[in-house]
Amino acid sequence: MDEARKDEDQKLVARTQEGDAGSFDELVVKYTPRLYGLVYNMTSNHEDTNDLLQDIFAKAYKAIRGFRGKSSFYTWIHSIAVNMTLNFLKKRGRRFSLSLDDVDASIQNDKEFLEATASSSPVREADLSELQKRLNEAMMKLSDEHRAVVTMFHIQGMPHAEISKILNVSEGTVRSRLFYANRQLQNYLDEFRKNPVS
Repeated sequence: MDEARKDEDQKLVARTQEGDAGSFDELVVKYTPRLYGLVYNMTSNHEDTNDLLQDIFAKAYKAIRGFRGKSSFYTWIHSIAVNMTLNFLKKRGRRFSLSLDDVDASIQNDKEFLEATASSSPVREADLSELQKRLNEAMMKLSDEHRAVVTMFHIQGMPHAEISKILNVSEGTVRSRLFYANRQLQNYLDEFRKNPVS
């Protein structure tokens, strides 16, 4: 993470802790796009994502006086977001249906992620939209914890070390979850390629 962003965050946190609500608003504006992408890729539901973001920032605002800067604000706010989303998903259970009209935009437009999960054989353009639907379905078949790791690594581009801090697990655990999740995605997409929907 670049030092300039870290320094800027520390100043905004310090001003917020002194009672300047406007500084917290700046942090909200700064982190909303990233956190929206993270939460949405885990829930696959825009309404839930909007509700969760409000709760995440409300919790962060209440807890910020106790933030001592042992980790960066970036890590701290992402930890809150991941933990609250995982808790929400446990409560929600699997009682939702995935809407294929709601194909996730960031996966849909993330060529690297599509390439990482597709085999080396070229995917025909005509199949791309079906592949995107299948990829979204495959993501939702992963456990919540595996989906969180895939989202942070492949979609948000976070390094293993940052993910391990956010989830409070070892880097080895992060790598192992990624390996398992990538294999699950690969298997699901291989099935699609063998048995495409006509």
